[in-house]
Amino acid sequence: MQDEGKIYITIEGKNKLQIELEELVGPRRIEISARLKSAIEMGDLSENADYHKAKEDQGFLEGKILEIKHILNHAITVEEKSNGQDTVSVGCKVTVQEEDFPSETYYLVGSKEADPTQNIISHVSPIGNALLKKQVGDTVNIKTPGGEFELKIISID
Repeated sequence: MQDEGKIYITIEGKNKLQIELEELVGPRRIEISARLKSAIEMGDLSENADYHKAKEDQGFLEGKILEIKHILNHAITVEEKSNGQDTVSVGCKVTVQEEDFPSETYYLVGSKEADPTQNIISHVSPIGNALLKKQVGDTVNIKTPGGEFELKIISID
């Protein structure tokens, strides 16, 4: 799963992206189009801040649409794993423990849907990458910019 350049996404993440894409190509495009039309009707575009802001927003919107389409067209969809997984892979929930600290559970996903604040981590993050292909009972050494530490894998769901 450490393949460079490949995009992994869960079914839930794919569904969220499809909903976001529908919002961007529908209501958001219409809203920006209306803003542009209104700004153009004001005349003199060279000094029209509303026009320049709407054009900037339009460029950002179209870039985001292209990015989402690229992900949806090229991503490898992974299903959330069920109990009984032998090794850690994308789609797993992994419970780990560092020394005497309370255990923590991480959901391992592709980089496009990671949210570390919710313990949803990317398979290419330092922790995610170290956990890949490991088994219950394994201890992994994690190297981060803040230092090194070890985690023991308690369970894989």
